[in-house]
Parts: sequence; structure tokens; C-alpha cells
Amino acid sequence: MIAQRRVLLLGSGGREHAIASALASSPRCAALFVAPGNPAMPGTHVDVRIDDPLAVVAAAQQMGVDLVVIGPETCLAVGVTDALAAVGIDAFGPSMAAAELETSKIASRAFCERHAIAVPMSRSFGTPELDDAIAWVKTLGVPMVVKADGLAGGKGVVVAASVDETIDAIRAALGDGRFGRAGSSVLIEEVLVGEEVSLLAFCDGSRAVPMLPAQDHKRIHEGDRGLNTGGMGAYAPAPICPPDLVAQLTVDVLQKAVDGCKTEGRPYTGVLYAGLMLTAAGPRLIEFNARFGDPESQALLPLLETDLLEVMEACIEGRLDTVDVRFSRNASCAVVLAAAGYPHDAQLGAPIAIDQSVVGDAYVFHGGTRRTADESLVVSGGRVLTVVGVGASFEEARAKAYSASAGISFNGQQKRRDIGWRAVARTTGGYAASGVDIDEGNRAVDLIKQSVSAAQGPSVLSGVGGFGGVFDVSALKHFEAPVLVASTDGVGTKVALAAEAGRLRGVGMDLVNHCVNDVLVQNARPLFFLDYIASSHIDAEQVADIVGGMSDACVLNGCALLGGETAEMPGVYHDGHVDVAGTLIGAADRKELLPREGHHAVVPGDILIGIQSSGPHTNGYSLLRRMFSAMPLDAMPAPLEVPLGDALLEPHRSYLPVLRELLDGPNRQKVKALAHITGGGLIENLPRVLPAGTGADVMVGSWPVPPLFCLIRDASGLPADELHRTLNMGIGMVIVCAPEDQAIVQASIDEPVWRIGAVVDRDTGEVTLR
Repeated sequence: MIAQRRVLLLGSGGREHAIASALASSPRCAALFVAPGNPAMPGTHVDVRIDDPLAVVAAAQQMGVDLVVIGPETCLAVGVTDALAAVGIDAFGPSMAAAELETSKIASRAFCERHAIAVPMSRSFGTPELDDAIAWVKTLGVPMVVKADGLAGGKGVVVAASVDETIDAIRAALGDGRFGRAGSSVLIEEVLVGEEVSLLAFCDGSRAVPMLPAQDHKRIHEGDRGLNTGGMGAYAPAPICPPDLVAQLTVDVLQKAVDGCKTEGRPYTGVLYAGLMLTAAGPRLIEFNARFGDPESQALLPLLETDLLEVMEACIEGRLDTVDVRFSRNASCAVVLAAAGYPHDAQLGAPIAIDQSVVGDAYVFHGGTRRTADESLVVSGGRVLTVVGVGASFEEARAKAYSASAGISFNGQQKRRDIGWRAVARTTGGYAASGVDIDEGNRAVDLIKQSVSAAQGPSVLSGVGGFGGVFDVSALKHFEAPVLVASTDGVGTKVALAAEAGRLRGVGMDLVNHCVNDVLVQNARPLFFLDYIASSHIDAEQVADIVGGMSDACVLNGCALLGGETAEMPGVYHDGHVDVAGTLIGAADRKELLPREGHHAVVPGDILIGIQSSGPHTNGYSLLRRMFSAMPLDAMPAPLEVPLGDALLEPHRSYLPVLRELLDGPNRQKVKALAHITGGGLIENLPRVLPAGTGADVMVGSWPVPPLFCLIRDASGLPADELHRTLNMGIGMVIVCAPEDQAIVQASIDEPVWRIGAVVDRDTGEVTLR
């Protein structure tokens, strides 16, 4: 026979609704009371001041409650747990002394220092020390994070973007009293760079048992922009924190905290929340919370397979090692619907409409709702509802959450559209998993070379596998030995992204400039261009937009737009999809062809000079579209300084205007070879212009990586070799020259360029990243 409990749950938010739902489903729960609860929470609702320890004790005794579960941190801060313990009533939550890990950030930092828990560099200051705090920040000369020492409802943190902003935050807290008593002292700490992860654990005073890692979204706007909030959404498990890292963090952070509390005579019982930053130097603790997180709880508890009440009892009784705490293999995504004006001035009272036929089987946890006298549901708080989808994959869970959220409406609703975008980005699996296999593409080229060579005569100087086909046409008499250079290419899946954004003009520029660059690397100048546009149904405006972009690029490059073909093929292409390809013909003098031969040929010791790309150009978009599928194109995730769509759709630049003076001038012989960095990146493209028996060493870090590629690198988690084999990573063209000619070559280019590596002896012909 299972012993049953009469349970009182304190709180009324989305976190408590998720806890109440889990407790209500437990066979160990004989009765559930909630104080004060919200309109959708199960259990009997009681009216009691939950921040008054004596009132909570009296209510528990009156209802015959033998277990009180504490939700909000404010209850812990005033000692509700201690008051219950004094009369022999079990409580799930730490004592007031143990809860100091959350209730005082300054005391928490001192605790971490005593127990060797890695934290950011920081200092604390009180109100009388306002000038000292400002002087310290000025001495450091870098922006800092300013945190109110006490509880501020998740809004007492300012992550400053500048020294001036840091000083403003200090003055607001210590001088203006923005955070009241909570901000009478502040903790000022270094800004950490990395990804955040929330790792919660059940604790029984001696041991910590971790839950699944989750990732919260604190900022109000997409791309982690705007003001901090209590949390606009979360998901679990977070792929940035795999099981081996969870195990490490449990030992290095959570268990150290539990051991430290026990050593100091304040054993920790309940849930301990560690907010962590995964930095290049290792994980760092940002903060402890002494209870379930919000909205992490809404994401985690639907995945908990073990009876929550059983786990709580084991924590209270110090026998957590006897319970198998299990979570399902599913994933969850929690999307918060916030009130207009939140986080500073939430507008209350708006009626809420919920269409259950749209919501379906998604979880809807209430946080800021109430019933009016006529039983209408209205907004009563900043974070109104949390919609949670659960699925076998994160993509399925996310789709359920957003689909269900579309069935809920109220005036001024705020909803981030990018919850979990990093999880999507990190699970792409690389280019091959996006449907593009570079190795198989290379194998295909090798397989067709023999067939192609059989049909080529002596006039073909460069065929398949090069940047363009080269044909000797002596009829072009203004050259000593004229050669035609041809390039045919497409834009690939970037077209789908451009069509989605309604910005197809850049696609026409992409195509022409790509082909111009492909003939330029053989020192040819473009003569004319032919285009091909195919779709399921012709859209005249769409075609005009693309051709307009081609015309722009042709004018820039001194090339004639000779003509083209528009094909309508219903059944071959999906509705709305378009494909774009084209052919460019250029001409060169045979003696000026690149790569050069003879005593001007490329040799080991020659250097590589990189010219900046304008973005991903036309390569890698199968990966990028999947990676950013959960991020709106009008969002601006850090470190971007323009909307994501602008960064992704920046047209492929032409390098002819950049290189014309050098290639046509008296120093042209100093250019031994050019490599256009297209699909396959530096790793695949540099070998195409290097002689047999040579390779190249590329010094990663020798050029400034543009913000978009920094975002891709950090969010995808892909290794350097994979990134540089898929994308240009900021270098779109490479010049090969002798080291003694570097200064002359660089002086002939009217923009910043960088020495990025060197040609080396290497039988394999490979490019190595250093």
C-alpha cells in the first residue's frame, strides 16, 4: 500500500501550474491544495498569504497537510520552510539559510569561492560605495554585468553593452533605487561569452541528481535582443550540454554546492538550479536559484517519467539514491506568451481566447491569468501563458508548441518566434546531413573526367574540375593568342531563401558575379552572359526581378546580357520554387592565363593573400537554411549588426573591380594564381590552383571573421574543418604570390586584405588549417 500525502503547493505561476499537474497525477497524492493557484491549476484553491510563514503553517495545520511544496523564491527568502519544520510539517524546498544561494548574489559568490565553484570575476558594492563602483568600472574599461544582490523577479540584471551603459546601470541601482532593497547592493561581474544552459537537480541534503539540461531565452526579442525578462521560452534537452558535460557539471557545480551547504550546517533539500555559461575557458556559474526555474519547469516536468511526489519524498527523507529519476527520450519546447508592455509595464485586463481545437494535446500552463466575475479569462501578469509541445524530436516538439500557440490570442501578445533555434542549428549534422555530400560531389567529378576528356580536342586547355572551361579561339585578333573561358553555374538553395524573403533581385547578381569570378581566376575578362530561369509557373514580376539583378551585375562587370531562357515546368518544380542558372563567356590572352607557368609558377614558400567575402555567397545554403529554420529573418541575433535575412542574402560580390588594376597593370606578373572560394571552402578550392606535390597551410585567425560566420561557428558547434570545407568563412578570393611581392600586391588593392597562409611541400595536395 502506497502511503498517501495531503499536499499544499504555494504559488500561482506557470512553474507552479506545471508542478501541480505532475503532483495531481501521482497515486501518492490523496489531496492537493494550491495557494493561491490560478484558474487552470488542478487542486483545491485556498486563500492564504504565502509570504507569511505563520499564515502558511496555520493553513497547513487546518487542512491536515503533511507536505508543503514551495514554488516561488519569495517564500524561501522569508523562511516558510523553517516555520513548517518547526511544527513538524515536511516542506520541499531549502531552508532560509540554504536558499541564500539565490536570495543574495553577493553571499552566493562568496560561497562559490569557499567551495571552488568556477564563477566570473566580480566585485560587490553597497549604496554608499556608488562612486567606488563607478571608478572600478572605469579602471577596467570594459562593459560589465550589473546584478541586484537580492530578489528582483528575474529583472535585476543588466548586461551592459558599453562602459557608459554599465555606469548607468550602477547609478540606477545604487543611486536611484530602481530595484528597491534588492538593489541596495550590487554584484558587478565580467561579461562572459558563450552559450547559457540551465541545469537543475533534485537534492536530498547529501547528493544532487541532475535533470535534463535546458536552455532558457531571457531577452524579450528574437535573436536574444532587448530587455531581460523572467524567461520567454525554454527547451529540453539542450544539445549544447550532452550527457558527459551534464555529469561533469553535476560534480563540479551541483554536488560541490550540496557538499558545501552540508559542511556549513545548512543542508540543501529541494531543487537547486544552476545557470551556467559554457565559455571557451570552461563552464562558469552565472547564478544559483533555490527552486524550480520558470520557464524551465514547464519544459522539464512533462518529460519526467518518475513520480514527482515520490522524488520529493526521497529528497525530504535523505534517500534520493533509492529512487530511479527517469526522463523520457522525447524533447520539449516551451513558448511563453507575454503581455503587452512586458517586462517593464505589463498591460493587464486583456481578454484571452483559447481555441482548444488548435491547441490540441499541447500543454498550456497559466502564469498571469485570472477569472473575472463573469468567468472571462483575462491577463493578470507579465508572462501570461506557457505553451509546451512534446515530440520524439525537437523539431516535432517545437512545431507542436508554435502550432498550439496560434490558437491563443489576446491584445498586445508578445511571443518570440525563435525559441530553440540554437537546438535546430546544432543538430544539422553538417553539410552532408543537409542533403549535400561534398565527397560524393568530388567523386562524381572524378568519374566524369574520363568521359569528358574523350570528347575534347587540343584547343581545350582546362576542362571539368576547374573554375571554368578554357578554349583557344585565335580569331580574337586583339589578343596575341586569344582564349575563350567559359563558366556555367547556378545559385542553389539560396534561391529558396531569397524567394521566401521576396528578395530575388540579389539572386541575379549572385549568378553573374559567381561566373565572373570563375573566369577571373584564369585571368579572363567577361564578354557575355546567358541566363536560364525555371519554375513551376512563370511569375512575370519574379522573372523581371531576377533579370534586373543580372543586368546590374553585367553593367558592373562590363559584360553584355546577351539573352536567356525562361522555362515553365509544372510538376517538376514545387509551386513557388524557382531555379536559376547561367553561362558566362570570357576571353584571355593565352600567355596571361592563370595559374602562371615557368619561372612565375607557384612554388612552396609562396604566400596566400585573402580578400574578404561579402557573405556565404552562393554556397552552404542547404546547411544555413536548416540551421536558421527556427530564427525569423527579421531577427538580429548577436553578434549581427543587421537582420539575419540581410546577412544571409547579401549578394555574391565580384572581384573584378577589386583586382582589375593589379591584373591589368605593370605588376600583373606578380600574381601567380587566383582561387575563388566557393563550394568546398578554402579546403577544397585552394588545391585547384596549386601544382602537383604542393599543398597549403592556412592560418585560422589571420583574418577577421565577419559576424555572420561567428554566429554560424558558435551556434552550429561544427568543427573548423567542416566549417572551412562548407563555407568561405569570410575569405572569397585568394591571391598566390611570392613573399617578396606581398607589399606590392597589397598596395594595388584598395581595401583591407590579409596574409592568410602559405604554399608548402605536400604530396597529398591537401590544405591544412593551423
